Amino acid sequence: MKVLLIKDVKSLGKAGEVKEVKDGYGKNFLIGKGFAKHATPEILAEHEAEQQRLKEELEAEIASLKAMADKLDKCEIIITKKLGSNGHLFGAVTKDEIAAALKEQHSIEIDKKHINEKKAIKTVGEHDVDFKLGHGLHATLHVDVQGE
Repeated sequence: MKVLLIKDVKSLGKAGEVKEVKDGYGKNFLIGKGFAKHATPEILAEHEAEQQRLKEELEAEIASLKAMADKLDKCEIIITKKLGSNGHLFGAVTKDEIAAALKEQHSIEIDKKHINEKKAIKTVGEHDVDFKLGHGLHATLHVDVQGE
């Protein structure tokens, strides 16, 4: 009996593979527990169509992330913070402030979790902030911190 694995089965294979198994094991365990489906031509065609759809969605997502990365590389934002008597900032520039300034100044909405600040921005001047967008894509945003 041929089955299409829906979930990974430790001793058999990974999801998406077609395997030849004994009838009892296939019907009673794999199909019965929801680990596999009987590998009919219709089921295989459905699976292939689903894989193709997922691949197209992934390519579209990567293309949109590349476009966003190009946009972020060209952008610069200005953040104004209060200064202390010694010329240093009160506190640091946070990820929330960077995301809010990016939305306000360039209408680019990005989740603060994508901001990959290695060290806190605590001084006035120009800084580069790294964005981790997913799928191995990174972008760099230029942040100009000015004092009030």
